[in-house]
Amino acid sequence: MTTPLLRVHPGAPLEPVSWDAALDVVAARLRAARGGSAAVFGGCGMTNEQAYQLGKFARVALRTPRVAFGDGPGLPAPAAAALTRAFGLDRAFPGPLTDVGEADALLLVGGDSAVAAPSFLRQVRRMREGGGALVVVDPRATEPARSADLHLQLTPGTESILANGLLFLAIADGLIDAAYVAARTSGFDRLRTAIGGYWPERVERLTGVPVARMREAVRLLAAGRRSLVVTERERGAQTVAAYLNLALALGLPGVEGSGFGCVADPDDGRGHGQKADRLPGDRSPDDVAAREHVARVWGVAPADLPVGGPPVDGLLGGPDAPRALLVFGSDPVAASARASVVEQRLSALDLLVVADHELSQTALRADVVLPVARWAEVSGTATNLEGLVLRRRRAVAPPEGVRTGLEVLRDLAARLGAPGEWSADPAEVFAELGRASAGGPADCAGMSYARLDAEDGVCWPCPSPEHPGTPRAFLESFATRDGRARFVAVDPQGPAEDVDARYPLYLTTSRNTGTPRPFRRARGAEGRVGDLRRPDSGPLDASSAQAMDTGWTAEDAPVVELHPDLAERLGVTQGAIVRVSGRRGVVIGRVRFCAALREDTVAMSAPWGGEGGQRPAPGAEGAPWSAVWAVRIEPVGLPDPVAPLMLDGP
Repeated sequence: MTTPLLRVHPGAPLEPVSWDAALDVVAARLRAARGGSAAVFGGCGMTNEQAYQLGKFARVALRTPRVAFGDGPGLPAPAAAALTRAFGLDRAFPGPLTDVGEADALLLVGGDSAVAAPSFLRQVRRMREGGGALVVVDPRATEPARSADLHLQLTPGTESILANGLLFLAIADGLIDAAYVAARTSGFDRLRTAIGGYWPERVERLTGVPVARMREAVRLLAAGRRSLVVTERERGAQTVAAYLNLALALGLPGVEGSGFGCVADPDDGRGHGQKADRLPGDRSPDDVAAREHVARVWGVAPADLPVGGPPVDGLLGGPDAPRALLVFGSDPVAASARASVVEQRLSALDLLVVADHELSQTALRADVVLPVARWAEVSGTATNLEGLVLRRRRAVAPPEGVRTGLEVLRDLAARLGAPGEWSADPAEVFAELGRASAGGPADCAGMSYARLDAEDGVCWPCPSPEHPGTPRAFLESFATRDGRARFVAVDPQGPAEDVDARYPLYLTTSRNTGTPRPFRRARGAEGRVGDLRRPDSGPLDASSAQAMDTGWTAEDAPVVELHPDLAERLGVTQGAIVRVSGRRGVVIGRVRFCAALREDTVAMSAPWGGEGGQRPAPGAEGAPWSAVWAVRIEPVGLPDPVAPLMLDGP
């Protein structure tokens, strides 16, 4: 897009308007929604500067605590909360990725993110070549699992139960680091009592992992001089916390070459105030001194900084839901596995403003759409998995008529009469970010563009120009008040949905690298990427390949992966169209054989096709989001040209 679009009234089409006209409308309507009635949501791909400025804009220009970032406001960000609770800081990875390649032992929970992060996977292969032991916890035989010394192929949704079982064995077999636990942690006695119910035989019954394999996994981790426990960042809060407990009991975090980490997308706005519960520098808004410091930098009174905003998964919900939402660089409708719920909440807004480079699925529902530069058209900084802050220089200039996100925020702030400075120069914004973060856990005060250029990046925190940066976190102490890491007891209940006679299979999800074609076609928008089918996806059978009058074909269906033996029992072939039915709804998909799966498990990418996920059944809209569902699979033909991708169902 190169021109702003405006919907003059509900139900009217989006029509081109000038920048001044669009910004005047946005400012006037946001002014009426100032305070808790407005919310701001930013995507994960923004520069640090834009993430910082967006958080500042929410608190200063809109005076709202409702600010969040992520893939979609219906999805929680559990790893951040678990890491902050345990370490006092959301640092995704404890040190350089080369530590993985030099490790003696690695416990990897999940495999999707490992495959999606090539730099991490390269280090895993390097570790294997050097003789390091690899233990993988995953229901599927992913690439890391296939090369592992031990693959703990557990029942989907029981990862945290297994973690408690591993910790039980570590204690029972005398493998914990008692000196480390006494000197550097708190809460272990309460934790030991809490996991007393996770004896090995019970955990084997619940997870399907034999006790001998559990015991061997703990032995390998404890025997390594340099051992790591790594989960995927998308894992639930209980899962992340449970494996954090195991790593702490073995004495790994805060030890050079060892530790606990999350394979994740870059840090982006996590430490720069783009979350309701964090101010720049990864400070708490409840900290009086932190509020006073940030307020001084922003030129406002501390009392004017709002507090008490909801987490990302509660941004649009609740009895006091916002009336206006500003979305920057994100497509929550396409990203959410419960897209219909997000759509309903967006439809209830009085104002939806989307700033993006394309007419996304969320933008199609907006009242105002602002064309902003894409990632290759802006300069700034980015933070990688290791906590390394790097320069990001634009490759090309934006097209005529397109503005950068910083320019849009500057122009809106001016129209709203927001106090303080609102530069659109990335270098100036980064310098202000450094001043605002000074003294906080994620202190970037010692960084500048000149230094980042000279040193090819600096790891945060870096409180002064003389400080070398912090490539390894927590070596001396943790970022908690007493400097100790905290054990947090976890009492997992297993999968949110269990299988039964009607729904005998587990449906689990895997990472998806783009919005599926049928989703875009169903909404009348062309996808940016062509056919993403793997070369081994196989041909479609003739009956299932019947074209529909709507233009939807079987080739467009989202992929449903299942074990060949399960497919034989169900009577379906490679490429066949099947109905995946669950307690929350129905989705139509196309079969692809995958011998890496358990025979009681099927897998789909989330979000998947159609409306972006299983459309909730009536009454299920408030159900919690989960990565594991109980489903059944049935073959289906396509005789009816009006059949949609998604069906409401019991």
